[in-house]
Amino acid sequence: MVKPKKYLGQHFLKDKNIAEKIVNALSANGINDVLEIGAGTGILTEFLLKKDINLFVIEIDTESIDYLKQHFFELKERLLSEDFLKFKLSGFFKNDIALIGNFPYNISSQIVFKILENKHIVKEAVGMFQKEVAERICASPGNKTYGIISVLTQAYYEAEYLFTVSEKVFYPPPKVKSGVIRLLRKDSVNLNCDDVLFKKVVKTGFNQRRKTLRNSLKSLTHNIETENVIFNKRPEQLSVEEFVELTRIIYG
Repeated sequence: MVKPKKYLGQHFLKDKNIAEKIVNALSANGINDVLEIGAGTGILTEFLLKKDINLFVIEIDTESIDYLKQHFFELKERLLSEDFLKFKLSGFFKNDIALIGNFPYNISSQIVFKILENKHIVKEAVGMFQKEVAERICASPGNKTYGIISVLTQAYYEAEYLFTVSEKVFYPPPKVKSGVIRLLRKDSVNLNCDDVLFKKVVKTGFNQRRKTLRNSLKSLTHNIETENVIFNKRPEQLSVEEFVELTRIIYG
């Protein structure tokens, strides 16, 4: 049996009903290639192989790789012994893909930012996160948990919180609950503003989230008028569309 490794943030899901529920949350509409991130001992893999998809698995743990080779021989060359965060998705896949996985808590935010970097190829993602991270990704404007990751994700994806998972169904049990979410890419990922500048405005605004945008964005607005009522708001009050508008006001 594979031993969970603390440095990799491994907590293996034991409950097959929950594993099946996660896999069933993946629509994979119009997608052939699905990449499972960090398969561990293959509890999701087992159900994914029953779907009408072309499944690839990426896993950094060599012990898990050996286990998966022995138990899922049908994967063969579709089992990738790689670090997902360093893996070049667009170099390997030529068409839209879906991602799925029980994501290690210690890199879950990095996985989301990797998805955003590859939004033109990642059409859908279903993942299990630490509950508070899952809630943050899906949070609405005005919510205390609404922040940088909420705005940047929801600019390009419809984000839906699906269900909560108890810590008791993992080995070893984590100290927190988990949440499963689904990201579905929007029909258009063009924001009507520069993506890099949009990201800069969002990050700068939230760096001092208790201040109004007139104050928190001073480093970006010294050459422009800030009379627009949007500058009276705090960053967590703005929708994605308002952040796009704000970026256009600042940068033209």
